[in-house]
Amino acid sequence: MNYSMIRYILGQIFKVEAALMFVPLAVSLYYRDEGMVPLLAVMIPLGFAGCAMTARRPEKQTIYAREGFVIVAFAWIFLSVFGALPFVISESIPNFIDALFETVSGFTTTGSTILSDVEALPMSLLMWRSFTHWIGGMGVLVFALALLPSGSAQSMYIMRAEVPGPSVGKLVAKTQITARILYAIYVFFTVLEALLLRLTGMRWFDCIANAFATAGTGGFSVLNQGIGGYNNVWVEVIITAFMLIFSINFNLFYMLLMKQFYDVLRNVEIKVFFAIYLICTLIVTFNIMSMYNNSFSHALRYAGFTVASLSSSTGFGTADYTQWPVLSQTILILLMFCGACAGSTGGGLKVARVMILFKSGVSELRRQINPKLVSTVKLEGQVVENEQIRTQGAFFVLYMAILLVSTLLLSPDKYSFDVSFSAALTAMNNMGPGLGAIGPYGNFGGFTAFSKLVLIFDMLVGRLEIFPVLVAFMPRTWKKA
Repeated sequence: MNYSMIRYILGQIFKVEAALMFVPLAVSLYYRDEGMVPLLAVMIPLGFAGCAMTARRPEKQTIYAREGFVIVAFAWIFLSVFGALPFVISESIPNFIDALFETVSGFTTTGSTILSDVEALPMSLLMWRSFTHWIGGMGVLVFALALLPSGSAQSMYIMRAEVPGPSVGKLVAKTQITARILYAIYVFFTVLEALLLRLTGMRWFDCIANAFATAGTGGFSVLNQGIGGYNNVWVEVIITAFMLIFSINFNLFYMLLMKQFYDVLRNVEIKVFFAIYLICTLIVTFNIMSMYNNSFSHALRYAGFTVASLSSSTGFGTADYTQWPVLSQTILILLMFCGACAGSTGGGLKVARVMILFKSGVSELRRQINPKLVSTVKLEGQVVENEQIRTQGAFFVLYMAILLVSTLLLSPDKYSFDVSFSAALTAMNNMGPGLGAIGPYGNFGGFTAFSKLVLIFDMLVGRLEIFPVLVAFMPRTWKKA
């Protein structure tokens, strides 16, 4: 284990987080609110600690998968702990576990909240809350790789441990250039969304905060009533479009820049994702029409936004879907499982992983019928290696085990099974709202401190896709190879 390199990279992350807090600090200076002192109280020591940890560059800079997992897991834990302190110091969220829950929900782009009155927060901390979505959407370590000099030729291990999806590859030869390309695309779409929202008459603060939340497919809103509080169909159309855009594998946008249109058009995952979205939207639309005076246009408006919100794992709300028919709620739960495309900022199992699991299941059925049959699993026209199938199978087993155990641990709380199960599910899939009391107009404030810690663990495990967190805390990881 290369402890010096772990310390060095964590120090870089501390400096990056301190620098990122200049965004809410600027908001505090502009609005002259009470967030300035709490932000500075965290930024200054964090910056000094980062400088001290990176003052000496390690002689041995080699890192492998084991170090990559450890770096990613501990970076996200420290990132969340320090990110929660401004809320505690300002007494906006005086309880540390509540503040940690809100911050982890932000960085992991979950969007679940313990707040009942979001608008009571200072403007600067409201912006920090939304900005955590943007930071966590693409990944803070990817951000560090994009800006800071790469300390290791094996930095791809860090990117693979942080970027969600069954597999992650380089767009170009150097990992740092790949990270810069990804963030350039990310920034472009974020700015574009903010500008389009401004055209609807939305104030600049809301435009930027909502663009941050959409880009990270997070779902934190600056209004108590969420996006529905604007009551503007064009706001909903724009945000729907960008929720879907940020659900797409970012590699495809790079292909478009390189004019590889044929490769984009033949991509199976994006076709399946949009097919799921269109089919589910139509089913839900017809299912809820009776609730909207049999108006197809009104039902389509709310169904299209909600299906996009949950299939992308954003979690924005314009309607209380917990009041919809059981069929619609069941479809939405299934969308929470599936999630967005691999290599996007969305959560869930990912469409590519679901396709691999489904195809490997069909392949195994064929072998049961004909043991001599040589059956291969293909994705995007390429054969999926047995090692990849085994990894995805192990991922799914661990995923279901953690989901069920978490539901069991949440069950002593006062909530019903559907609420406890949807809480664990929404945390694991980084969705945000669940069913019943934790629906789009509810919050998680009623859970006990222990339950919130369980959900914090679920959110981190879900965002980092299980392996980095579990590997980092295995005793075997810290033994000499």
